[in-house]
Order: sequence, then structure tokens, then C-alpha cells
Amino acid sequence: MELRQLHYVIQIAKELNFSRAAEKLHIAQPSLSQQLSKLEKEIGVLLVRRTTNSVELTHAGEVFVDKAQDILDRIEQLKTEMEDMAQMKRGRLVIGSLPITGSHILPIVLPEFGQRFPDIELVLVEDTTAKLEQLAASGQTDISLLTLPLIDSTLVYEPLIREEITLAVPPSHPLAGRTEPIELETLREEPFIVLKKGQGFRQIALDLCAGAGFQPRIVFESSNIETVQSLVAAGMGVAFIPQMIAQGRHTEFTPSFIPLAGKPSRTLVIASRKGRYLSKAAEAFIETMKASVSRHYGGQD
Repeated sequence: MELRQLHYVIQIAKELNFSRAAEKLHIAQPSLSQQLSKLEKEIGVLLVRRTTNSVELTHAGEVFVDKAQDILDRIEQLKTEMEDMAQMKRGRLVIGSLPITGSHILPIVLPEFGQRFPDIELVLVEDTTAKLEQLAASGQTDISLLTLPLIDSTLVYEPLIREEITLAVPPSHPLAGRTEPIELETLREEPFIVLKKGQGFRQIALDLCAGAGFQPRIVFESSNIETVQSLVAAGMGVAFIPQMIAQGRHTEFTPSFIPLAGKPSRTLVIASRKGRYLSKAAEAFIETMKASVSRHYGGQD
């Protein structure tokens, strides 16, 4: 069994198509098929079931891909650790981030880190909370910026900042302009706009309503919290918005923000896979992020 064969099977599993997998691997399709057949013959099990119109993994194939991914990730970790031990200045850091949250955090972190470590290549991966947890757990990101609670038990985290959650209402809403905190239970009849499934802040919003004794009447869902704000401003409903985002750029589609009683909050964290070796570059990025966020937002409550 060769390491390249592990890469081949993983790519086939990603694409479920031999032509696309071969293209991504930069090899000829017949060669890819031959390598897979050679591997299956060597280990004595069928990894991929092929028909005229489809390609799917067998149960053995699913187990193989899971273990192969772990093996390749451990090899990359070993390389990184050895590079650190050799005090190599060059490196590569893959950072996962929630798109909108990252747009507020990363611009104050990346310039400072880039100035201090100009030879470290930074790769940014933006996705939903659910997908980012999967990427972190499989080692496809070195660190990820996420919000609590984390679902995947294989992840560990360091708190970055805790920020208050506010209520967004249309400018024409009877509550617009109110400065006194509003009790959550008074919102039970309001139409709510929330993020789509897979977004961590959606669950926070639902939990806030549940804690106040009601299930929100959801009228719209969006994958973008700035779209949520615009829909609120257009009079389509109300929404919970993190303070960091509420204090962002204001436009004609800006709702009115009202404080909530009890000061509910969310906690942003820096997550990685439990037991994963963090390179010196990753550790330096984490420290830079903590210092930058503390200066800009006042740090964790």
C-alpha cells in the first residue's frame, strides 16, 4: 500500500466520479482505475462499487477513507512538527471562519500577523458552522473561528471573546428606539427571521426563545446574517443579532437595535481537533488574534 493510493481513494470518495477525480489528481483515468484495482487486490476487499451510471463507496471503502484521511493528516502534522523543530520560517496555515463573523475579526488580525510573519502562507476557508466543525475534526483546517456550543466532541477550543446579543426590529416597529432592555417572553407573538440550519447562531436564537418559554414563529430564513438584518429593516420581522455585527456598517437597510433583558451573549472560540499538533505558526496566529480582538473589542467579558 502506497501513500499516493490513499490520496487516490480519498479523491474518488470526494468526487464519486473517476473522470473528475483523475482530473483533480492530474493523472489519467485508466491509471487511476488501475491503481484502485491494484490496491483492492492487495488488501482483499472492494472499496468502490462501480456501475454504468454511478460510483459509490462500499462499507469497507467508507472505513478505508476515514482511516486514510487520519493517516495523511498525521503525516502532515509530523512534517509540520519537524519543520518547527528545524526552526523553518516558511509554513502554511489553514484557518476556518464563519463568513460574517470573520469579516469583523480577520481584518484586524491578518495585517498584524502578515507583518510579523510574512513568509507564512495563510489559507482562509469560509463555511457554515456545521461544515467548519467537520473540517476541523478531520484536520482539514488547523484552527477554526466558531461559536459555542460545539457539537463535535473531538474538538477542543480556547475562548476568544464573549459578546452581547441584541434584538433587531424594523424602524417602524413600536419598540424601535427603545433604550430599556426588553424581556424575551414579550416577543412570543413576533415574526422571526433566523439563519438557516447548519449555522451556529441559528441554534442560539432558538435556544433564547425556548428559554423564554416559546417557539419562534419563523417567517424567513437566510444563510447570511446581513441579509437577515436587511429583511428586518424592510419590516419583514425581528431577529437576534450579535453586538459585533449590529455595530457594523449602517446603510439604508439598517434595523433598530434594542437591548435584551438578562444580556444574553454568544462566545466566539478558536477550535481545533483534540490531540492535534499545533504548529508554531498556529500558536502565533492564536496569540495575535487574542491580542488584536482584545484591543479592538475589549476582550472577553
